[in-house]
Amino acid sequence: MAKPNYAFEKRKRELEKKQKKEEKLQKKREAKQGSEGAPGEAPPGEPEAPPT
Repeated sequence: MAKPNYAFEKRKRELEKKQKKEEKLQKKREAKQGSEGAPGEAPPGEPEAPPT
């Protein structure tokens, strides 16, 4: 009987997690680009002014 290759299974899970994380990050970037220039938001790189 063949011995299970745990290292391969672990690597496969890690790659799936990494891919899923990249997809989420890409969606966030797209959403941020779509909302860029929306009123009430500070431009990227500039801190928001504290409420007075």
